[in-house]
Amino acid sequence: MFSVDLHSHSRFFHGWRGRATRYDPLGLKLHALFARLRGLDGFAVTNHDYAYSAEGDFPTIPGNEVTTTEGHVLVVGPNPPSRTESNALTPGELVDLAHDRGCATILAHPFRNSSARDSGAEFDAVELNGKNPEHIARTRRLAEELDLPLVGGSDAHYPIEIGRAYTEIDASDLSPESVADAIRDGRVNPVVKLSPIDKLLDEAYTRIHTRKKWLDPAPTVSGGQSDD
Repeated sequence: MFSVDLHSHSRFFHGWRGRATRYDPLGLKLHALFARLRGLDGFAVTNHDYAYSAEGDFPTIPGNEVTTTEGHVLVVGPNPPSRTESNALTPGELVDLAHDRGCATILAHPFRNSSARDSGAEFDAVELNGKNPEHIARTRRLAEELDLPLVGGSDAHYPIEIGRAYTEIDASDLSPESVADAIRDGRVNPVVKLSPIDKLLDEAYTRIHTRKKWLDPAPTVSGGQSDD
């Protein structure tokens, strides 16, 4: 069994709204350092609408958090689309594209700024997001309704956040192909492990998102990247 965080961002800040969040080598190195400290075996690099695929000193899985027309979907595996345009693909179109490339698709944070859970797309898994522990019970029920396995991802932007949620993967190795196969086969188990600092951060995130909703009572589902 390998412990892998399937949702992380190498860049601390998103940059321009609606644009791809590119690779940040410093952020990746710091994430790798904290991943080792937290006992992880690897992590996926899933920047917004941009895929990182180079090898580093710590095992990384190529990925892309794609902004579909109905919310964010993670693509993880050997050949994720290197660039995607925000709001250009429906969830179903993205799933087909990902599967053609040998990747697995994960419904990310299904109850935060997303309606993709109702899209009918044939996702491979549903995510327990480390940024939203208050959604754990609802997400478990959703996975049962959709008859899909659960995975865990921290949604980390800062190194201290890496590994607050991760996935135990039953695979022969940590190659992108093996990871994608394990997700599709359901050989995965989600783990949420929040430290006291993580819990404080979660409270801060909740206040920030509540304030955003108060300032903008009708936010678009998929137009912005600043929420994750």
